[in-house]
Amino acid sequence: MGKRRLKNQRLLAAGCLIAFGVGFPIHSAELSAQQPQTAAPAAVKQPFDPLPAEKQAELDQILLKWQEQSQGTRTLECKFERWHYDLLAAPAGVHAHKAEGFVAYAKPDKGVFRVDNILFYNGMKDQKPQYGADPTKQGEYWVCNGTELIEYDRGEKKCTVQTLPENMRGQQIFNSPLPFVFNLDAAEIKQRYWIRTLKSPKPNTFLIEAWPKRQEDRAQYKTVQVVLNQQFEPEVLIMYAPNFHAKLAPQWDHYQFSNVKRNALTATLRQFMGNFIPKKPPSDWEVVRENFVPPQIANQPNGGEQQPAAPRRE
Repeated sequence: MGKRRLKNQRLLAAGCLIAFGVGFPIHSAELSAQQPQTAAPAAVKQPFDPLPAEKQAELDQILLKWQEQSQGTRTLECKFERWHYDLLAAPAGVHAHKAEGFVAYAKPDKGVFRVDNILFYNGMKDQKPQYGADPTKQGEYWVCNGTELIEYDRGEKKCTVQTLPENMRGQQIFNSPLPFVFNLDAAEIKQRYWIRTLKSPKPNTFLIEAWPKRQEDRAQYKTVQVVLNQQFEPEVLIMYAPNFHAKLAPQWDHYQFSNVKRNALTATLRQFMGNFIPKKPPSDWEVVRENFVPPQIANQPNGGEQQPAAPRRE
């Protein structure tokens, strides 16, 4: 898989974060006993037994309350912390890198995801993990303006603009690289995922586990765990890599959120665009324009290679 495909897959995986709100201190190890232990099956089938009737009824009520809460969101801003775990890159219980950043959203299809600081594992000293910055790796920064998905590579001073097809705009952004669950539809969620509740690590919260049914979602992540608070707002997200295996490929991301401002803007789209979405990159950046390639195509071994337009400066 080429460099561009890897960056695109990472970008798409990040897209599912935009929906999530306030965080509370919780470590991935607290959920370790509930982590999936086997590789994703080749055939599309439910990864766990059907829920008993009472458990299904409880889950349905949680989803409906989550839907009611999320569909009231017009705008949202928050900061996030992300711990990336990879036992092939750092010892068990030690994150391979930590990122801090910013998320903003405006209904139905405007969004920003930006990493501001990122520190990488540099080995152990006096039995303590050491971390440092890498000037060649500055983390993800992308925006969606409703018609385009724009990635800013600050290290290479390069801006890649992917045009979204008409069927992925507006309310249909749910089926695009930015599946905003601000406007969560309980029925559609159940069509798209196998869902169950697990025992939450914190009292008075709900732990939801979702396994994607669709290939384009499975290409981005194997499973997702979300912790909802008493107000049914997502607080913590743990996303497992598409090929996650506890021993062979132990990779996952742990997110939590802070300084959440929901519906805090004066709510004009012009204001949101002006505050969070740059009109254009700096004049000395390279700009590449291309059509968006869905992940199920981009990940095919011999297909989906996108031929971008010749780079030009704006």
